[in-house]
Amino acid sequence: MINETVYLNSLYDYYGELLTERQRNLFEAYYFENLTLQEIADLNEISKNAVHKTLASIEEKLRYYEEKLSFYQKTEKIKECIKDEAILKQILEIL
Repeated sequence: MINETVYLNSLYDYYGELLTERQRNLFEAYYFENLTLQEIADLNEISKNAVHKTLASIEEKLRYYEEKLSFYQKTEKIKECIKDEAILKQILEIL
């Protein structure tokens, strides 16, 4: 099974634009910049609990979008079906 963080980052690649700017900023601070909940809270002048709840809500939304649209799952199936790396690369660029 894929690492949960890697999975969420992949979902973010597909569905991140569906989030608000604030949600994107918090997600990126935690998952891309590796800031702690407290550091994010301090930077945004909110509570650590608010950061935690917001991140949980974002993760839930990303999973919901994947459940409904299945872009990640479909891409993984395409990768499994296509063995020619050059063709696979071209297809993934289109997606």
